[in-house]
Amino acid sequence: MVSFQARLKRAVLFLKVFIVGVFTFSHIAFAGDSDVAWAQLNNEQRQILNPLASEWDTLRPWQREKMLDIARDYPKMNAKKQELVQKRLTNWSRMTPYERENARKNHQQFQSLPAEKKNELRQKWLEYQKLPESERARLRADSPETYKDADLN
Repeated sequence: MVSFQARLKRAVLFLKVFIVGVFTFSHIAFAGDSDVAWAQLNNEQRQILNPLASEWDTLRPWQREKMLDIARDYPKMNAKKQELVQKRLTNWSRMTPYERENARKNHQQFQSLPAEKKNELRQKWLEYQKLPESERARLRADSPETYKDADLN
């Protein structure tokens, strides 16, 4: 049977290790910690999420959590994917709340489409992107509702 003093020593040791761990990692914000303020993010997270710096503390908890997930996965991405993430974060930060809500709705509509319709739309988008800028500008001017988000790529 283990003596009371031995159990007490182990409990104190456990608490010391726990406390050191808490203080060591307290400056790192983890995905799932949706109440984290901008000041609590580590340098790498701040650098990745910098386009959202001015509004971070006003984001909803689920939005912060999603952004922390992106920051966590960012170092594993290739350079092209990282560039795309930065472009999208910058575009998102420049959107009004109304534009963001429309973007969410459009994304949800797209996700609900059958696979063949998604592929058809992706193909049309690729064809659109291959057009010269002058032709794309003409299409946007002729059909603003169809091409309203064409510059948000």
